[in-house]
Amino acid sequence: MRSISSARADRSVRRRMATGATAAVLGLTVFLGGALAAPVAAADSATLTGVVLGVGADETQRTVSWYSSADTAQKIQVTPTARLTGGAFPADAAAFDALGAANTAGGGHHRNATITGLKENTGYSYRVGSEGNWSPTYSFRTQDFEGDYDFLFFGDPQIGSSGNVAKDTAGWKDTLDVAYRANPDAELLVSAGDQVESAGNESQWDGFLAPDQLRQYPVAATIGNHDVGSKAYEQHFAMPNTDRSAEYYANGDPDSNTSGGNYWYIYKDVLFIDINSNSYATSQVGGGDAAHAKYITDVVNQHGDEAKWKVLVFHHSIYSPASHAKDKDNKARRADLPATISKTGVDMVLQGHDHSYSRSYEIKDGERANPAEQPGQGDIYPGPGGVLYVTANSASGSKYYDITKPDDSGTSGSGNGADPSDPDRYWYNSVQNQEHVRSYMKVQVKSDKLVVENLRSGTCAAPNASVENGSWCNNTSEKQPVGSVVDKFTIHPHHGDGQQLQVDVPEPAPGEFGWTIDGYNGLVDLGTAKEVGGDHFTATGKINPIVVSDTRRSLSPWSVSANVSDFKDARKTFSGSYLGWSPYVLDPGAGAEAGSSVASGYDDEGKGLAVSRGLGSAEQGHARGKAKLGAGLDLKIPDTVGKGGYRATLTITALSS
Repeated sequence: MRSISSARADRSVRRRMATGATAAVLGLTVFLGGALAAPVAAADSATLTGVVLGVGADETQRTVSWYSSADTAQKIQVTPTARLTGGAFPADAAAFDALGAANTAGGGHHRNATITGLKENTGYSYRVGSEGNWSPTYSFRTQDFEGDYDFLFFGDPQIGSSGNVAKDTAGWKDTLDVAYRANPDAELLVSAGDQVESAGNESQWDGFLAPDQLRQYPVAATIGNHDVGSKAYEQHFAMPNTDRSAEYYANGDPDSNTSGGNYWYIYKDVLFIDINSNSYATSQVGGGDAAHAKYITDVVNQHGDEAKWKVLVFHHSIYSPASHAKDKDNKARRADLPATISKTGVDMVLQGHDHSYSRSYEIKDGERANPAEQPGQGDIYPGPGGVLYVTANSASGSKYYDITKPDDSGTSGSGNGADPSDPDRYWYNSVQNQEHVRSYMKVQVKSDKLVVENLRSGTCAAPNASVENGSWCNNTSEKQPVGSVVDKFTIHPHHGDGQQLQVDVPEPAPGEFGWTIDGYNGLVDLGTAKEVGGDHFTATGKINPIVVSDTRRSLSPWSVSANVSDFKDARKTFSGSYLGWSPYVLDPGAGAEAGSSVASGYDDEGKGLAVSRGLGSAEQGHARGKAKLGAGLDLKIPDTVGKGGYRATLTITALSS
């Protein structure tokens, strides 16, 4: 599901399919398918520090960045861990030459290189430097390149903001230890920005980079307002597809001693877009929010169909509950960005900056999209353009902001008015929380939902620098222990424009003909396809039932039919003709008769459901009433089809004279 076809061609993945409808989306899913050794004695004087593993353009890549005290030619050496012998790399280990330059902040030089061609479910070992002067050996493991996965999101570590780098580092390290002990298979580490208090302070950067997890799990770092004031952010991270055009810098000058730029990447089924929200107004000289809006739109237009989910990340929280909620710049962003975010189909926005936790109601174009949504509602079903905005609390405990009170400035747009259901909560927030304890967020990416949890990584006890410095804390460790849930919610996707027509449709009025989906129109899981006969795979399932109601006095004939498009996973496809079905009548009525069974085109070289086929019908003079139609699905896929997560659209058509 990527535009980077060369990196995807031979990947080992699970096969997955989904089917939708223009008037009713019917979804289907099918599945096919730390340091290790001491370095060699140095032959030169280069000291190698600050090694960090970064996310790549897709799951087959990783970036690695580091600092070097000497301006020498360097590289990454990488090999499957199983090929190490006594900690030594094999002679034919892959090598990737590094790029870099002299540091403009902190002295020394920075280097980075990209590892490509990774295989799934493989442990790798890597080191950086040059012959005779290697760093310690670090390791990471790839997982399945398709299917469900988890990523972790961390709010502002801001090492140094408490005034004690050591205590802030201890809290940051403890949060990562807690998070990865509980979630050892989480695949990405996404930051909300403000890695440090002072952008050019390398002792603070050393504290941020101290945890071993930053060399074991790919990091996607967001630039915060405390990171922008020097080149250190750009020196420490080499994010994929980064655009450092002048318009993405607040001062409009990429050559200045400041950091900036926007970037994007696709990891499995998620398109991540990360923008530099420090540039928000053209009065700063850069392109501001208008440039970011265009960037988001362009990336989605070019790559949105390569992923099932879209997640936008930027530092400055625009729907948050604490000290920054009423900032002039955040009000400007709140006015500038939501319409584009809704229009481009972003599912969720992850933010930091306000050092408190909140998650919004469903927001569309800067307004509450569903007035019926209840505070703290666990399952969210956004319609077209509906977006959830989440703000993360401090992951290090270096600084917390207390929740502030709404005012009378309005309950839409850039206003900070109260939720009608609670005068202490902002109109846009479903949940707000501040306990002065460290936390992190876990996002489970599944085929037909995003499950989001905010989890405690600490208590009032140390390491918790802010509390150690005298701030209040109301957490009760017995009732709210480490690992306990602050908030949990599930985002269910909108399956195309037609789904809205099928949600909460009332019973047709007397004398009308109509149809709808029976119940929630969720994804139909066809399970794991099984290999048969050594030449094809099979998977079966059932469509979401269709309810037909006909109360017309004319007793005119009616029919319901469907056809399926080709199944696609980015540039990989296979024909919808391989899908067949066996219609049946679940609940008789309205003269309903089931349509004829249609074989998979794999069996008879026919067209299967690639052409319109009858699901059910009734003849002239049938009885008035209601019927429920279903169909068993029979999918047979040649083994020449590449592994992947495929989706198609099942179009339902009803006809009546």
